[in-house]
Amino acid sequence: MHTLLQKQRDFFNSGATLLLKTRITYLKRLRTAILQQQPALYRALYQDLGKSETEAYMCEVGQTLEEIGYFLKHLPQLARDRTVRTPLSNFRARSIIKRVPRGNVLILSPWNYPFLLSLEPLVDAIAAGNTVILKPSAYSPHTSAFLKELIQGVFPAEYAAVITGGREENKALLDQKFDYIFFTGSGTVGKEVLRRAAENLIPVSLELGGKSPCLVDESAPLQLTARRLVFGKFLNCGQTCVAPDYVLCPPAVQKPLVEALQAEIRQQFGSSPLQNPHYGRIVNEKHFNRLLRLLDSRKVAVGGTSDKNSLKIEPTVLSGVTWEDPVMQEEIFGPILPILTYTSLDEALRTVEERPHPLAFYVFSRDKHTVRRVTERCRFGGGCVNDVILHLATPYLPFGGVGPSGMGNYHGAFGFETFSHTKSILDKKFFPDLPARYQPYTKWKDFLLRLFLH
Repeated sequence: MHTLLQKQRDFFNSGATLLLKTRITYLKRLRTAILQQQPALYRALYQDLGKSETEAYMCEVGQTLEEIGYFLKHLPQLARDRTVRTPLSNFRARSIIKRVPRGNVLILSPWNYPFLLSLEPLVDAIAAGNTVILKPSAYSPHTSAFLKELIQGVFPAEYAAVITGGREENKALLDQKFDYIFFTGSGTVGKEVLRRAAENLIPVSLELGGKSPCLVDESAPLQLTARRLVFGKFLNCGQTCVAPDYVLCPPAVQKPLVEALQAEIRQQFGSSPLQNPHYGRIVNEKHFNRLLRLLDSRKVAVGGTSDKNSLKIEPTVLSGVTWEDPVMQEEIFGPILPILTYTSLDEALRTVEERPHPLAFYVFSRDKHTVRRVTERCRFGGGCVNDVILHLATPYLPFGGVGPSGMGNYHGAFGFETFSHTKSILDKKFFPDLPARYQPYTKWKDFLLRLFLH
């Protein structure tokens, strides 16, 4: 790892990655390779997570291709120097903002969207002119192996490389002195990454998670609300960092909402979801057993069945849930949707704000006042009004958390900024050279300084 990083450092120092032509060429090569190798990628995603080809393209491949397309169109504009206003105190000078690459980047990616959450930050980093070492998750070994072969076929190792393995490899990588670390995963591991990075003063981005709420009020159309909730919650078997973790609704809404959710689950997944070939599975037995421990059979309103052999859990809705229930003590990250009730909007928002700030917040309402209060008063990474999760599916919005749900953001121009250092340059002319700043100081110089600096 040390040798590989040194090769990447030498490659970066050669200036090769600074050329826009080089960046664009390799992004085009990456896009072509992805398009050509889709069948192998779909097989890997199915082997790791049981993802259907349609879901894999919609949630991983298509979004990655869109990110590449964004940079092929906008990279020259993003990389261009920007001239800004210069104050009179710096007369005859030009103020320039240059965005330069950070250098050698480490990307640590998760298992739940192993292709998308590996390649989107890699695309952003390459577009910004960096070298990359990518370390995908050991929990998605088939996709990790695919990524290694893909990147080896597109990039020389001194430009971008993939290292596979588990905790020992992660530990060894964090011993190296990178210029930037980009991590996506759990808060527990994120703390360790931040601690290790701090030892070498390495800046980081942390894309974490949390219990993302979904507020549904009396004005929301329940059938459409349920349809969108079922899509977003049970996509990838609930193993989505921005999936709605729980629903908040008034007591009168709970029963009809549960009925609408039940109808939509049947509509989207059939009467036997565990037999649906397009419904994925839990990543491994450890997480499967963890999810089963969160299920309280007394509060199951919809679903609740599971199959240990296939590691599948039926789309499940819990009603009558309280904040003291086990399912509300941790991020669920699975196909279990608890419903809690609130008596007033103030109470609901206060309850959310008293807890760690979530990665996402969703509100279903026709009431503009409710929407405005939710989006203004609550602190969260991002979200949707009258939909779920789709705010991350655009390169024109930043994606990231706040507080315990993460730091920093990316996607499109925001990803370019994340992997760039914003350098300020003052280009001063030799003439005139105003004497007011030089000693010896006089009353006349003091007058001039006060005239210009205010």
